[in-house]
Amino acid sequence: MVLNIGPQHPATHGVLRLRITADGERITAAEPVIGYMHRGAEKLFEARDYRQILVLTNRHDWLSAFSNEVGAALTVEHLLGMEVPERATWTRTLLSELNRVLNHLMFLGSYLHELGAITPMFYAFREREEIQAVMEEYSGGRLHFMATRIGGLLHDLPDGWLDRVDAAVELVRDRIPELVSLMVGNEIVRSRTRGIGVLPLEKVLEYGVSGPIARASGLDVDLRRDAPYLAYRELFAEGGPGRVVTREAGDCLARLEVLIEQVDVSLDLARACTARLRDLGEGPISTKLPKVLKVPEGEHYLATENPLGFNGYFLVSRGDKAPHRLKLRSASFNNVQVLREMLTGTVVPDMVAILGSMFFVVGDIDR
Repeated sequence: MVLNIGPQHPATHGVLRLRITADGERITAAEPVIGYMHRGAEKLFEARDYRQILVLTNRHDWLSAFSNEVGAALTVEHLLGMEVPERATWTRTLLSELNRVLNHLMFLGSYLHELGAITPMFYAFREREEIQAVMEEYSGGRLHFMATRIGGLLHDLPDGWLDRVDAAVELVRDRIPELVSLMVGNEIVRSRTRGIGVLPLEKVLEYGVSGPIARASGLDVDLRRDAPYLAYRELFAEGGPGRVVTREAGDCLARLEVLIEQVDVSLDLARACTARLRDLGEGPISTKLPKVLKVPEGEHYLATENPLGFNGYFLVSRGDKAPHRLKLRSASFNNVQVLREMLTGTVVPDMVAILGSMFFVVGDIDR
């Protein structure tokens, strides 16, 4: 029997369709059908100047909006040969880690909701709201922050903002154990996820899977440590708060555990950033740009460790005020393609548990 799962819109992840072939309860073939949210972002990049493209990069993965902005800005700044003020670098790092916490809490809450438990969603959103408040105070946005500018950031830090960030971080840290007890402390959740949807390391490498999903299968790779950008070289140095979270099992439970532990790591990194920003004191937060910004001819590829995995921008410039080409390598695209391997041989009830544990945003797939 051929079944269509979707296309549906489960609120936070986007419109995805799965075409599965089932023999009774057993899935014998699965094909992710994508493209329902395609809007041609990579062509739209070519019709915008370098300041305007940040609005587009902000949107393909709406749960990692700030991280997307930073990746595009760093790529442009490299071709410009531009040095960004140190305060801007540390503030970008802080905002990136706060955005990572927002992303992970959304997936933690929604995953349990997809398994049939609504209560953890309320806890996850309670914690998200604490971080959301300080992000909104700085940027004015709740989903599309648009806080990054080529050469720096939107504006300087509001008075007392670092103290409010620290307070929010500590409040979330104190409350996280409650959320964790509802998830991995719940025997029903463990029985639905332990040993289910095992993704072998060789399939991770074959499909180019990255991020928390890959690390849950034993791939010890994190671009913040292995190809450092922003302030991560110092944060992931020996003795620093940065560490790479991995598991070996590669099942749904391992992916859930990696996401939970990465929240703790990001909270530690955020505290380290606020401490450094206090030490730096006042100073410039951005670089002054010409009225018409033209990027020298050349090309550059830069990948960042976004909350969902590798997010790469390949920029080709012809010396104009708009990109000649800006190609996006999104994490979600690879992470979803491997479903055809993971779902084959499983039973239909486990499909939801596996699908939810792959942590994707469909806009990031379709672009």
